Amino acid sequence: MSIRVWSYLEEYEAEKAEIHEAIKRVLESGSLILASEVAAFEEEFARYCGAAYGVGVANGTDAIFLALRALGIGEGDEVITVSNTAVPTVSAIVSAGARPRFVDIDPSTYLMDCTKVEDVVGEKTRCILPVHLYGQCVDMPALRAIADRHDLKLLEDCAQSHGASFRGTKAGAMSDAAAFSFYPTKLLGTYGDGGMVLTSDEDTREKLRRLRFYGMEGRYYAQEHGYNSRLDELHAAILRKKLGHLDGYIARRREIAERYDEMLEQTALVLPKTAPGNEHAYYLYVVSHGQRDVLISELGRREIHVNVSYPWPIHTMTAYQSFGEGPGSLPVSEAAAGRIFSLPMYPALSEEEQSTVMHALRELAPAG
Repeated sequence: MSIRVWSYLEEYEAEKAEIHEAIKRVLESGSLILASEVAAFEEEFARYCGAAYGVGVANGTDAIFLALRALGIGEGDEVITVSNTAVPTVSAIVSAGARPRFVDIDPSTYLMDCTKVEDVVGEKTRCILPVHLYGQCVDMPALRAIADRHDLKLLEDCAQSHGASFRGTKAGAMSDAAAFSFYPTKLLGTYGDGGMVLTSDEDTREKLRRLRFYGMEGRYYAQEHGYNSRLDELHAAILRKKLGHLDGYIARRREIAERYDEMLEQTALVLPKTAPGNEHAYYLYVVSHGQRDVLISELGRREIHVNVSYPWPIHTMTAYQSFGEGPGSLPVSEAAAGRIFSLPMYPALSEEEQSTVMHALRELAPAG
């Protein structure tokens, strides 16, 4: 039995009829770009998350980039974020003309350590960009207090947190703007690329709508310099169908996580910790072990596939070394990168597959 870390095939098979119906509806509509499906999904997803407005864009990276531009972040500005994230978080900051300033993470949750944020606020700081990592949220009220004290914008990276919540408020509704990805692996994913920015500020919404479409409000006349970044009708229609299943997806992920917790408690693995106030959505189930690479190799021999998110902190990468203070500057992030790995986690993961994973880990990483 080969066990994948993620798969969409079983989910697609179960939802094939409604997915095909959505595609057929679009193809027969005569409208393929920025029409009724995108408008409806923007409204439905914003309402689900508790924000006023949604603006569909081409992908999650563009969602961060365009949100930064809409919030007025650009050349010479600094954005506080973390280094243990996917490259797109930082790539978008740099593409916007800004400079990332990195802070370290909490060693038990791997989320931004909010107690360290104010230490790096400087004259050029304009924005705080927390990453809701692995399916749970950063302490947004703590960051809001810092942002308000220093007149900073607050932008959530929600690529891994669809449906997660903090103190009863969903990811995407706790900031000036929030960026989502609908990449296939996400909690809410389509069959290609897609993204969205949520905001409850009407001016930000209108600026985003211009920026994603060449800076235009009507046809052929640009009000400002803009870009080409549009969620298309096909993916919007698919996402509308899948949005109705999102709470079910998350419930199933929580069941899988609960079973992992129970069966792996007596191993040498450090299991995920849920931060206070969080309702974890379990985009990933991330464990830690001092002999991580040996374990991964042994699991691979048994055809059990796992993943590392992420093996290299951004500030240690050649492309972005100039923005950090070098190796050793973020000790918690750097230590975690050498120990963490994520187990197979997706709603269609069978109990048999999960049992195979757990029995292998109990054998390979015994307690004591």
